[in-house]
Amino acid sequence: MLEVQNLCKSFGSLAVLQGVDLQVETGDVISILGPSGSGKTTLLRCLNFLERADEGLLRFDGAEYAMHKAGKKEIAAIRQKTAFVFQNYNLFRNKNALQNVTEGLVAGRHMPKAEAVERGQQALAKVGMADRAAYYPHQLSGGQQQRVAIARAIATRPKIIYFDEPTSALDPELTGEVLAVMRQLAKEGMTMLVVTHEMAFAREVSNKVIFMEQGQVVEEGEAASFFQAPQKARTRAFLGHMGGYAPLP
Repeated sequence: MLEVQNLCKSFGSLAVLQGVDLQVETGDVISILGPSGSGKTTLLRCLNFLERADEGLLRFDGAEYAMHKAGKKEIAAIRQKTAFVFQNYNLFRNKNALQNVTEGLVAGRHMPKAEAVERGQQALAKVGMADRAAYYPHQLSGGQQQRVAIARAIATRPKIIYFDEPTSALDPELTGEVLAVMRQLAKEGMTMLVVTHEMAFAREVSNKVIFMEQGQVVEEGEAASFFQAPQKARTRAFLGHMGGYAPLP
């Protein structure tokens, strides 16, 4: 469904991504782990062209793109099939929950307003926010705001959703409600690429895990074997520090 080869990105003299390869199949839930500064967020942003890669080949949904040369029409075509959930929600402060969900459908995708409203209401219901449709962001908790952001993502009916540390801005008691929504999406077969520090989520929900450091993929594998028998010493050290290492008895 999605394949990336030799993705490179530098900011000045700092090489943030150094030849990253990635393969995503339909229905995959892939967690991307790694210490701060390892390039995880930059990887997601390059995949959705929020950052321009210096080099890399992207194959997505039957088409192939040179990532450093893709034009506006190609990028727009990719974004029609993807969605991005940010750390800090990125909601419009002057629009209520439903309007936040429908704005992109109407303005960006030129969907008739009545259809957008119907789809927006369905998306809010899916994330447990149907009764908060008329609430503005300042009237919602952080967890509720992030659920609105997820509703905005799923309302576009994307082929893949990129989640950039979706619980990092939340208090611990609000994290669970967002992870519950993501678990449900995984059960329904949504393809997701998730940058996260939530080891329990990565272990329980992901079918694949990637560990990055210094702009490179150090190790990747099926979730069960990744957490129970990581092959690299650096991976074992990271998981041990994060409380995610669960070796076989």
